[in-house]
Amino acid sequence: MNELRHPAPPADRNDDIGVLEDQLSLLWRQSRSNAHQIARRVHPDIEPGAYGLLATLQRCGQLRLTELATEIGVGKPSLSRQISMLEKLGVVSKTADPSDGRAQALSLTPSGLDKLTAAQGARREIFHGILEEWDDSELADLGRLLTKLNESYRGHRDQQA
Repeated sequence: MNELRHPAPPADRNDDIGVLEDQLSLLWRQSRSNAHQIARRVHPDIEPGAYGLLATLQRCGQLRLTELATEIGVGKPSLSRQISMLEKLGVVSKTADPSDGRAQALSLTPSGLDKLTAAQGARREIFHGILEEWDDSELADLGRLLTKLNESYRGHRDQQA
């Protein structure tokens, strides 16, 4: 697989962005195959995209549907369908929002949290295997740069809204 090897040094910023685009596309494709396996650990019928949604509820705690949609960057109708399925699977619950009884707040069920935590452990083991030859400074650099990239994505998305 030549695309995993170090690409030739780019001539300019546009080339750098092209390499980044290619490598991120490859990473996303590889991650999707792992995502299917990890999502199934939460529940056999769960869609891979729901894993991130569950992790967001774990990280943020109770959220309204609109807050969750904003947080993960998806439309409300699409998210409503996912939440309905996750509720049927017993991993997400809806309750009256304490600050506004007319609205509903979403949260992980205790079972959903347990299953998500187990799946996260399995996912972390995959990362340990993938990154075992990396030294600590490389891991720190990657974490720092991915954090910066995600912040840039969020800033760009917020400007577009």
